[in-house]
Amino acid sequence: MQASKSKLWAFRIITLLLPFLILGALELTLRIVGFGQSTPLFIQNPQAPEYLLPKPDVVNRYFSKPENGPNVTIETNFFLKQKPENGLRIFVQGGSTAAGFPYGFGASIAGMLDYRLKQTYPNKEVEVINTALSAVNSYTLLDFADEIIAQAPDAIVIYAGHNEFLGIMGVGSTYSTYNSRSANLLFLKLKNLRLFQLMQLAYDSIKLDTQAIGATEERQSRTVMAKVAKHKNIDINHPLFTAGIDQFKQNMTLLLAKYKKAGIPVFLSTIASNLSDQPPFESDLLSKEYHTILQRPVESWSTIEQAILERQIEVQKSSANAYFKLGKRYQYLGDHAKAKVAFENARQHDLLRFRAPMEINQIIRQLALDTNVTLVDAEAQLSAVAKNGIIGQALMLEHLHPTIKGYFEISDAFYNQLIASESLPKAPNKVARFNAIQDLPIFDAEVYKGHAIIAGLKADYPFSAEPQISVLPPVRNEQERLGLKLHQQKISWLDVAQSSLKQAEKKGDSKSMVKAAKLISDAIPNNPEFAYQAGSMLIYTKQAEQSFRYLKRALRHKPNYINAQLALAHASAEINDYKQAEQWLLSVQKLEPNNSVVKQNLPELRKALRNQQN
Repeated sequence: MQASKSKLWAFRIITLLLPFLILGALELTLRIVGFGQSTPLFIQNPQAPEYLLPKPDVVNRYFSKPENGPNVTIETNFFLKQKPENGLRIFVQGGSTAAGFPYGFGASIAGMLDYRLKQTYPNKEVEVINTALSAVNSYTLLDFADEIIAQAPDAIVIYAGHNEFLGIMGVGSTYSTYNSRSANLLFLKLKNLRLFQLMQLAYDSIKLDTQAIGATEERQSRTVMAKVAKHKNIDINHPLFTAGIDQFKQNMTLLLAKYKKAGIPVFLSTIASNLSDQPPFESDLLSKEYHTILQRPVESWSTIEQAILERQIEVQKSSANAYFKLGKRYQYLGDHAKAKVAFENARQHDLLRFRAPMEINQIIRQLALDTNVTLVDAEAQLSAVAKNGIIGQALMLEHLHPTIKGYFEISDAFYNQLIASESLPKAPNKVARFNAIQDLPIFDAEVYKGHAIIAGLKADYPFSAEPQISVLPPVRNEQERLGLKLHQQKISWLDVAQSSLKQAEKKGDSKSMVKAAKLISDAIPNNPEFAYQAGSMLIYTKQAEQSFRYLKRALRHKPNYINAQLALAHASAEINDYKQAEQWLLSVQKLEPNNSVVKQNLPELRKALRNQQN
């Protein structure tokens, strides 16, 4: 009897486990035959295995077919696979603004911080790594977190919040297959399973509802903005509005909890957008009599007409266009406090949610109360330098992507909080704001390319009802000619950088020469010649302390590089470290006993060393 019961229970257990065993076998079979893939955030550099880089097309992990997703990539930047003992490693997360759109890495938060922090910490192996890309929101930030934590960062920098409604998995986006936050989170957990990928592919292949990937003509559109908006009418009382706000708060709470558990400090920024020079994309309409007033220039309004509109707005409280025109009217009258409030209300009631509503920054400020989080108030800094305190076209290219000046202000806000924080080492060489503005890590050719991209963006929805032929900016000089070729993909960024270096050499512009040489080496750190070039130029321009990073980088990839060792001896002598200079010369002597530079300089160096010791 007892044996029968045991067999019965064994049968029941086998019955319960059988489906899981079958599913496991299917999963293993799919992996063996090579179906599907896991798309990692970081991959090994094929040309230099000691370096990793963010996978440019990592966004494809969210789509069974890449053509169904947006054409966005992470701009390549390398970092060492093995974090150095003297490493200072910071990761940047966010959307297109964090990524530096439309200019690229040099204008990005990561690019500007990397360039400035390298000068701030000359004896540290500084790596500021960008994982930001267009069209992503808090789901992607959360999805990347564990892979970022595995790379042992010293800090996380976050600038995000504009894409909660219309980004990938946004509540109003065409790039959202699932209808709830729970389903989206489950998708993030299951997406690497081959069985799940098989079902996803089958579903995408047979579904008739093309809204999830956009209509054919939309998929062929030039811009992501033109095809991303599935829901174009999300007012503040719409369930999707509440869902978008809740999604951001809950996802960011989970994200910050992960970093806190890992002991990694987070620098979380408020976000900004164009207030005074970006009319709402979609708006509730007022009745015809009020609409007639709105159609006229604000300069021609009478005091009575203004008062009528103000009363109507007070009643309706929802017309984004009316708020915007009233803001322009107040601006015209010089009442900038009222103008700012009106512009903020215009953004708040813009039905097409490409700009974050005010609730996003409220949540960011609330989340930053955590002891592991430092608030970076980029919006306040931008407002402080904006004309009359209202962010407009001097700082924003269109609705929310900054100009070069705007990007500098955002990165400056992060920089000041980072070097003031006890979470990072004490900064031995703070780079003053004025000096940083004069030495930005971007070429004029890249600026031209960015403006050309914006011309294309503004030639399509939602800036234009129908796609238009974009008019590129005029080409006025050699840098802009390079920028046009870069935009047309006829040359690469490296071509631009090397051409810029040659131009600077012809002009005798040592400052621009050093910048170009440093940027080239930082972009291709496994090239010892580029590293030596940057280090030598730094010594030549009396910046010996900054040269060690590059000269030691050259030796990392070419250990017996005699010229790099001689340069290190020179740099060491420049900072009066005669003992170290002697060691470098002796190292060269072992490699090349009759080296003329060693013979000429070693006696003088030893004399200086004796005088120093006495």
